[in-house]
Amino acid sequence: MAAARRMVVIGGDAAGMSAASRARRLSKRGELEILAFERGHFTSYSACGIPYWAGGLVSGPDDLVARTPEAHRGRGIDVRLRSEVTEIDVAGQRVRVRELDASGGAERWHGFDDLVIATGARPRRPDMPGIDAPGVHGVQTLDDGRALLETLEGRTVERAVVVGAGYIGVEMAEALTRRGCRVTVLERGEQPMATLDPDMGRLVREAMTGLGIDTVTGAEVAEVLTGEDGRVRGVATKVSEYPAELVVLGLGVIPETGLAREAGLPLGESGGLLTDLAMRVRGHANIWAGGDCVEVLDLVSGRPRHIPLGTHANKQGQVIGTNIGGGYATFPGVVGTAVSKVCDLEIARTGLLEAQAEEVGLRFHAVTAESTSRAGYYPDARPMTVKVLAERRTGRLLGAQIVGREGAGKRVDIAAVALTAGMTVEQVASLDLGYAPPFSPVWDPVQVAARKAAAVVREAADR
Repeated sequence: MAAARRMVVIGGDAAGMSAASRARRLSKRGELEILAFERGHFTSYSACGIPYWAGGLVSGPDDLVARTPEAHRGRGIDVRLRSEVTEIDVAGQRVRVRELDASGGAERWHGFDDLVIATGARPRRPDMPGIDAPGVHGVQTLDDGRALLETLEGRTVERAVVVGAGYIGVEMAEALTRRGCRVTVLERGEQPMATLDPDMGRLVREAMTGLGIDTVTGAEVAEVLTGEDGRVRGVATKVSEYPAELVVLGLGVIPETGLAREAGLPLGESGGLLTDLAMRVRGHANIWAGGDCVEVLDLVSGRPRHIPLGTHANKQGQVIGTNIGGGYATFPGVVGTAVSKVCDLEIARTGLLEAQAEEVGLRFHAVTAESTSRAGYYPDARPMTVKVLAERRTGRLLGAQIVGREGAGKRVDIAAVALTAGMTVEQVASLDLGYAPPFSPVWDPVQVAARKAAAVVREAADR
């Protein structure tokens, strides 16, 4: 009998284990051996849930684990925790693995027929004095979350500084506020949420201030201050100091592709791996990659982008596993949809921002519309601001952003579908969406903005 093919997976979270699980379902155990290496203590977990664990909304970490290593092993996937891949030998079709818990960090080589790189991303950690002091935390893995909770529960934390006001930053600001901390968010940009245009980010800032979160923009951190015990005691910018017993880094992430770079695999401008539609690393028939370590095609701009989201990682893993398991699947690309919240404020975007549209040479109209989550006369109708970008002349929808209270965030899905289908704002305004006073005004807020944009496009064309 022919020897079983071996699939080796680097990374035990969304993309890697989705690929392993899908390949396992499509193949017989005697035909395909699956070996997965994970340097942490968990597999198949929701890193997106860490702020809610920190804020006490979920007990975690077990609540955030979708499938344990034992569950994977029971399905015929050989998962090895605390095992760090230190080298990829492309020509020799093997990886070098260090056993982190073994005495002396024993290393050995493991061969592969198919290799899946799912190494994820790592938090941006600026090179500055004090950045590695106890009490300074990144938030990327469940191990990071556990370390953060140990600080929160093991010491008195009255003041916290969050560095960076992106998704993780605002979510962690909420979590720490819920725990009774006085929170300061330091953002070097013009407004919080650089994933929004500045005019929409200003709405987020106003809401955060109203919630008691001190948000300082134009603030570039220069140093993490430490006390005599070596622990963090505050953060310094070029103009001021902010005391804190806890610092959370929310500066975004970069692809974890050091192994791939050293192995000579192709990387894009962001440092993410480049793949084809089947999620195969370009130029390599038996090496695949998915999740936060890859660049993906932006369907609106037509350019590759690094968009680290668990939704993409799971889908890409399914594609990889299907192809390794003998089927056929492709990942067509993304439109950049994301949704978040800070306390009761919901924040969503999809498609391109103004700066992104300008960068790729698109000419557009940008319009903003005010509406409500329900019919204005219905109880608890809440205000909502929707901004859309429409391409000049054609009226093609290029992007949408939404800021509002309950009922606002998931409305972005209407725009995400429209972007994927290449619809115009005129077509979006004509969509047959569900209506009843408890759910929406007669004109859904997204359609209100689309209708306004369509009028601007027509008016410009008539000039």
